Amino acid sequence: MFFMHSNGWSCQFLEMDLKTSLLRKRTFASVDKVRELVCRVGVLKDLADKQGFEHGIQIGRGGVYLDLTAEQYAKLKKAQG
Repeated sequence: MFFMHSNGWSCQFLEMDLKTSLLRKRTFASVDKVRELVCRVGVLKDLADKQGFEHGIQIGRGGVYLDLTAEQYAKLKKAQG
């Protein structure tokens, strides 16, 4: 997932090739919602992961690798309805 601050926090989800964008995109008004999403999928496993994520928040853009279930991945592949 790539995130960027511009008129809110925009989150774009990418395929494993890191080039192909999935259909679903999310925009959050608060950085706390981005943190909640990242914490919910459990990708910040150690201090280095947490520091890297927080650095991305501070500079207004960054990315994390998500560890999704098959169901979560299927939802991201569908366009928002």
